[in-house]
Parts: sequence; C-alpha cells; structure tokens
Amino acid sequence: MSWIRRLAVRPDARLRTEGPPVPVAPDAPDAVVIGAGFGGLAAALRLLARGYRVTIVDRLDQPGGRARVERVPGTGTDGTPGHYTFDMGPTLITAPFLFDELWALFDESREAHLDFVPTTPFYRIRFDDGSVFDYTGDQDAMEAEIARFNPADVAGYRRFLAKSETIFETGFLELGHVPFDRAAHMAKIIPSMVALESHRTVYGLVSKYIEDRRLRKVFSFHPLLVGGNPFSTTSIYALIAYLERHWGVWYAMGGTGAIVTGMADLFARHGGTLRLGETVEEITVDASAGKPRATGVRLASGESIEAEVVVSNADAAWTYQKLVAPEHRTTWTDAKLAKAKHSMSLFVWYFGTDKTYDDVAHHTILLGERYKALLDDIFHKKVLADDFSLYLHRPTATDPSMAPAGHDTFYVLSPVPHLDSGTDWSTETEVYRQKVEAYLEATVLPGLSEHVTASLTLTPQGFLDDYLSVKGAAFSLEPQLMQSAYMRPHNASEDVDGLYLVGAGTHPGAGMPGVLSSARVLDTVVPDPEDLVAG
Repeated sequence: MSWIRRLAVRPDARLRTEGPPVPVAPDAPDAVVIGAGFGGLAAALRLLARGYRVTIVDRLDQPGGRARVERVPGTGTDGTPGHYTFDMGPTLITAPFLFDELWALFDESREAHLDFVPTTPFYRIRFDDGSVFDYTGDQDAMEAEIARFNPADVAGYRRFLAKSETIFETGFLELGHVPFDRAAHMAKIIPSMVALESHRTVYGLVSKYIEDRRLRKVFSFHPLLVGGNPFSTTSIYALIAYLERHWGVWYAMGGTGAIVTGMADLFARHGGTLRLGETVEEITVDASAGKPRATGVRLASGESIEAEVVVSNADAAWTYQKLVAPEHRTTWTDAKLAKAKHSMSLFVWYFGTDKTYDDVAHHTILLGERYKALLDDIFHKKVLADDFSLYLHRPTATDPSMAPAGHDTFYVLSPVPHLDSGTDWSTETEVYRQKVEAYLEATVLPGLSEHVTASLTLTPQGFLDDYLSVKGAAFSLEPQLMQSAYMRPHNASEDVDGLYLVGAGTHPGAGMPGVLSSARVLDTVVPDPEDLVAG
C-alpha cells in the first residue's frame, strides 16, 4: 500500500502527506477525468500524485466548470483601461486546508501561489424591514448581535453552536471523506445519526434553540448554499455553522478563478494533460467478463481515450443518463433517476458599476418578507414567485483588482425553481433582472440603474446548457436525508467497475468543502496504480 493510501484512511480532517508524490512510470495506468470543475481538478491532482497518468477533458474553453471566469472590459475613473472580473460560481472558502492539501501532495505550498484572506463579517444579513445582522466568527460580537434582536436567544445560540460542533465532528471530520459504498457502512452510523437528531430539519433544529423568527432565519439559511431547503434538509447540514466558526470564511485574492488557475497550473506542472473544448459523449464499457467495467471515454469528435480509471465530475444524474448506456445500469436506472429530487436552481446577475458602494459588505444576504412560503414556491410548487431573497457578492470590498479603478464588481443570485417550473427564461430573464435591480436600488445600492456599466446573466436554462446539469439544477441532487451518504450516487459506481464520481451529486455533496472531499474519498476507493498494473 502506497503512502497516499495510508494517508487517506487516517480519521482526522487535516491529512498531511507522508512522502513525495509518486513519479509517473512509463507503464503507469491511465486515468481520465470528465470535467475540470473543483471536484475534477482535485481528483486529477490526487490521482496524479499517486502515480497515474491523468488526462482531464472539459467541454468548456477554460477550466473551472461552474467556477469559470468571465471578464468584461471597462475604463476606470482615472481613465485607465481595466476589466470587470466575474467569478461565475462559488465565492466562499470555508475549509482552506482542503486546498492546502493539494499543493502539499507535490511538496509545494499553496501560500506560495495563492493568497487567502479572511472576510468579516462572514455575511451581512439584511431583513426586509431594513434591520441588519452582522454574522461573524467572533463569539462576543455574535452574542451582542443576537441580544439586539432577542436577549433570551443568547443562551439558546450557545447551545445551538455546541450542537453544531458535535454534528461537525461526526458529519465532517469523521464521515466527510469516508465512502458510503455498502449498506453496512450506513447501518454503523445510524446510532450516531439518531443521537445527532438527523431526523430533524435544519430549521427544526435551529427552532429548538432559537425563539426569534428573524434569528431562526439567520441560523438556518446555510443549506441554501449547497442547494437544500432549510425546511427539508437533514439537520446534519447544521454542521456548516460550526465549520465556518472553526476555519472562518476566506476569499482568494484574484477571485475564485485564481484558485482554478493555480490548480490547473499545478496539474500541468507535474505532467497532467488538460484538454479543453472537447465533449465526452460516452463512457465506454466492457461487459464481456461479467460486471461492466469502464474502459475510457469517447469524444464527440469520435476519438476514444482508453483508461483503466474513469472519474466523472459531470452532474451525477447526467453521467448516468447520458454517458453510461442503459444496459450497464442496474442501480441508477432511468426510472430511478426520474424519481430523484434535484436541488433548486439560481438566477444570477453579474454586473459592474462606475462607482463604488463602500458601505456594502463583501457578502450580503437580503432576506425577503416571506421565508418558508417562498421556499415552498421554489422547492415544492416550483413556481417563479414575484418576490425573492438574494445573495449579493461584492469582491471589490476586499480586492479592488476585480474591477477597473474606482469601480465595483458584483454578482447577485436569487434561488429559483429548476426547469420543472416551465419558466421560459428566453423571455423572463430581462424581466426578472429588472426586478432584482429595482430591489437592490431601493435597498442597498441607491442609483444602481444609472451606474451599471457591465451586465451578464445566468439562468436555470444556462445551468443545463452550459454545465449539463439535469433540470438546470444548480447543485445536482437535493441534500435530503434519503438522498445522503449511502443513498446518494456512490463515489465508486455501483453499476460500473472502474467508474468513479466526484462533485456535488455524489457523497458528501455540494459546496466547495463537499466537492473537494468527494475527491478525497477517491484516495480510499480507487486502487493503487501498481495494483492495477499487477492485475
């Protein structure tokens, strides 16, 4: 067993390398990774460090997947040319050690290539009545904020945070990088799940400790960051509250795109092959010897890439529905996938302004008047409501280089139903964008409509067209209890030997810590290269 396998099965979260990366031998087995999102890049780096010869194939013209970058030219207030740099996807770093590990695999330091800086407050939460709650990692400051709304909830918050810590220690530190590929594995954790009150929803758990209805929103919104409804997502996801407290909320200078570039450069520097602008149309399978085994991929060009290991960072449902022939699937059949519940989608407006809004925080959450009823519209009724809650990202609050001099860069996202809503986004996009603009102008960005100098949008249709996400869901399968751990598509495919899944649709789930941890699981379930060669 190689050093990386010994590394992978240690139970603590801060895994460290125990030796140099394994050099790629001339007869090393091949691994092909479908998709260059965070999960695919992390998986490719881990396989490369173990001695595989690794190729990544991505249909986009740049790495990053949903974390791709778009740049729009602009001219600063001083007359100098510049760009609005838009991170099109994730913005929050909440477990930086997962990135540090990837550079450490190659005896390098992430800090030498990327600068992570803390953001505070973590979030500025604005309620519809105009009141504001600054959510931070400072215990005294948090208790003072809570006391402004309801002094009686300070004690309840302390108990909630202690509960979140307990869930974090089990759900993330112990189980976040452990494969759930056997029913017995799930059975073993049932007592822990009962003790952790996993039958409760996140909102239900928060309500056990917090009385004030506004504060219940403050401490229950986190599932929305990974595609879940706080009123139906298992309380296991309450661990996010303590995860943020434990490691903080960070920003990468240069934006999330700087992380993608750093990972892609690390991959290329150590011998990996990245093929962009090429679409995988099929995972090739050999079933002649019994159970189907992946043999590589076939591209839209007709070219085949043979590999002993195939890793899909594509949407899990898309992987099975579109890339694996039906005759090779006995678990994830079309019928079963049709019954799966998918996460909500997002409407995202990316915009630049020819002025700065210096009183707007890096991360702002604007909560509408409705909470549960709005989420019912999104997740259950699947109708596009007239009202919304918003997340506003202003990276220039921390990193002015993301916009021309004296300007600001923003994106604002609104959770919306996935494509089962039947919304025609070809006609609705501009109507919805104007509604969002008007709300921002009336609340936190006065005069906005007069200062917009760059504008891009992403809709549920874009999630399907750009990222091949089934139903245009932004976070793949919804993180409900019956779609978690063993009940989620496994990291090692149940149907096809040699096929592995990473990303939001497999264990442990969406969000940067989730997709990076899914790649970490591969260290346990993918055989060592020498074992494949010997076999």
